[in-house]
Amino acid sequence: MAQYDLVVLGSGPGGYVAAIRAAQLKLKVAVVERAELGGICANWGCIPTKALLRSAELLELIKHAGELGIKVEGSVKPDFDKTIARSRAIADRQAKGVEYLFKKNKIETLRGTGKLVKQGAKVVLTVDGKPIDAPVILLATGARPKPIGGLVEHDGQSVISYREAMSLQQQPKSMVIIGAGAIGIEFAYFYAALGTKVTVLEALPNILPVEDEEVSGALRKSLEKQGIEIVTGAKLEKVDKGRPVKVTVGGKVIEADVCLLAAGVRGNVEGIGLEECGVKTDRGFIVVDRKSYRTSVENVYAFGDVIGPPMLAHKASAEGIACVEGISLQPTLRSAQGPRHAVHAVDYAAIPGCIYCRPEVASVGLTEKAAREKGLKFKVGRFPFKASGKAMAASETDGFVKVIVGEQHGELLGAHVLGGASTDMVATLTLAMTAELTSDEILSTVFAHPTFAEAIKEAVADAYGEAIDV
Repeated sequence: MAQYDLVVLGSGPGGYVAAIRAAQLKLKVAVVERAELGGICANWGCIPTKALLRSAELLELIKHAGELGIKVEGSVKPDFDKTIARSRAIADRQAKGVEYLFKKNKIETLRGTGKLVKQGAKVVLTVDGKPIDAPVILLATGARPKPIGGLVEHDGQSVISYREAMSLQQQPKSMVIIGAGAIGIEFAYFYAALGTKVTVLEALPNILPVEDEEVSGALRKSLEKQGIEIVTGAKLEKVDKGRPVKVTVGGKVIEADVCLLAAGVRGNVEGIGLEECGVKTDRGFIVVDRKSYRTSVENVYAFGDVIGPPMLAHKASAEGIACVEGISLQPTLRSAQGPRHAVHAVDYAAIPGCIYCRPEVASVGLTEKAAREKGLKFKVGRFPFKASGKAMAASETDGFVKVIVGEQHGELLGAHVLGGASTDMVATLTLAMTAELTSDEILSTVFAHPTFAEAIKEAVADAYGEAIDV
């Protein structure tokens, strides 16, 4: 039997990144996976959805090409089959990319279903019942869609999850989406752009409930202009499966070809031996020490979606790296080469979030409401893209940058971007928070002109009444 220093259960953005980092630190590593390498993110989430959204974005641009002086003759319409096929092809390339990286880093892939079992006083990981000789076990099993209070579960036909939404055989004429978080809003934008009649139902008062309320409200107006019907404060009463599917909300019955269930996820904690081996869970997620990622069992660690929110690929990757760098310092792992720097703990206050509809949404840190609830003293600065030369030139003037800065020291408490190149711009804001830059340091930085990113500096300046272009 092969011997390993460390074995990872799951090859998603937490698992595969942790495995590669462990191999870089001279640990002998194996990864257990029963499905596609790369996990949900590479195969059914982050990457293939962005391929779909790119097609929708391009279609929208072509439809409005006349505004930019481009004449498009003849009809412009989507090819749904090719759009889906391109997305799936990109997912396949992602999985092959992970396979290549494993070979490059001498990481062994063990195909099968992993489960923790007790062997005397020890806990070991088995693959299809066969024990793996590895003293350290990492759990990166991710999460999956959850049902809504017993009212409805997806069946893959009339009630679908994000997975089926990426590979439908034909484009539905109408769709009801339950849940207005990132998944629900991205698919609402995609299908509406292609011509599907979309209705979004959200139980809470705002779409994108974790985002700043000002951003949420502005995005809602933009999506409604795009033809998406949005119902907030929606009390879901009943879902009758079939064709059409019938969704009863607030006494009203909404019929559609298909219903997309996008109301959150739950950790993949079942069937992997947690309870039998004494690994503690809480409300469907594994309990860990958020510095070491050790579970209640000494040699078992966990990170990513399976330990709870925020459910983000980059958060899982950061946790995986922090976890294995800490493990590499254990004296029992004599072959390990520790990191060249101190182990960087994950800064949960500075993890960015992105939603890839159009206009895009990105944020990091506190919302204005959260800062107020914490009793913090702060200033708010805003800069609208309609005042941005680059945005005007690109004909993308919807949205704004909003920053929350500490009143006493000028530290960046939170930042929120709607529109522009927000999902790329947020990296600058995240770096500013991580590096603990103050408003003065941001304002003394020269931003290139013309760029969308200039709006960051102008928003900070606006907090002090010093913005130039508004």
